[in-house]
Amino acid sequence: MVEGRVRCGVVGYGPALGWGKTHAEWIKSTDGLELTAICDSDPKRVELAQRDFPGVKVFNELGRMLRADVVDLTTIVTPHNTHAALALQCLEARKHAIVEKPMCLTAAEATAMIVAARRAGVTLTVFHQRRHDGDFLALKELLAKGVIGEVFHVEAFLGGYGHPGYWWRSDKKVSGGAFYDWGAHLLDWLLQLVPGRILGVNGYFHKRVWKDVTNEDEVEATLRFESGAVADVQVSSIARAGKPRWRILGTEGAILDDWGGKLQVTTGLKGYEAKLEVRYKESDWPAYYRNIAAHLLRGAELEVKPEEARRVVAVMEAAEKSHLSGRTEPVPYE
Repeated sequence: MVEGRVRCGVVGYGPALGWGKTHAEWIKSTDGLELTAICDSDPKRVELAQRDFPGVKVFNELGRMLRADVVDLTTIVTPHNTHAALALQCLEARKHAIVEKPMCLTAAEATAMIVAARRAGVTLTVFHQRRHDGDFLALKELLAKGVIGEVFHVEAFLGGYGHPGYWWRSDKKVSGGAFYDWGAHLLDWLLQLVPGRILGVNGYFHKRVWKDVTNEDEVEATLRFESGAVADVQVSSIARAGKPRWRILGTEGAILDDWGGKLQVTTGLKGYEAKLEVRYKESDWPAYYRNIAAHLLRGAELEVKPEEARRVVAVMEAAEKSHLSGRTEPVPYE
């Protein structure tokens, strides 16, 4: 890093949701960060990246980009099963690394990444930008203020009924399975809302309808926390009847969220019975990169710590292990 700026490279400029280009644009719009390189193995995508961002150096092989010494920070925007190997390559080259969520496919991979970052003295983090979703920010504030008292039960749901599509995100070997997409967001949110050690995880996986793809049709995990709180997280593509995205019970009230722009709050705090509608706050995804710049240039606390992202992966891994074993499985990370 020179002259108060961080040189940034995006690894992966594929067509999936246009995320490579989006990351590049966020980097360009963040004070202190400079987009200097884009890498993709497909020559057509490299050509597209060059047209989208004239003047930025382009590469078709990560090793060449790292050896060129044109980046201080890499953002990895590739299929899930490639995250660990690519991140390790960057970390071993002493480059800071951001990895798209989920961090990787196994807790062992996550640990190897964390160890490599510590050894190299560089920053490793995961793009859990949805901590800046307006609905989550409103929900987090309500719980922090104690509006519903102590949380003891959480239900989180995302899904519906529909084919998951024919692409790498529905291929279990590549994606990790149905939990590894929206489930990673749900679990990251949950673990921010309900702190504390997880005593055990039970998993329930279904493969009943969409036999032409390899991801599960529905995945569910129940978590029991040391505090006594219980959480149920469900992601489904075979739910013909849904339920609220969030149903949270506390000792003084409850919160429901139906994606309607408002949280439905019932509270009996200090003996006053009330029903409230609390509007979502404004979402602010670019705040993620502002934190990266502040951390690398000014020593601000890193918002998404790699150990937190590893814990999300560990819960998903434990849920599948529980489904196969029929037993409650531990999560070895706090």
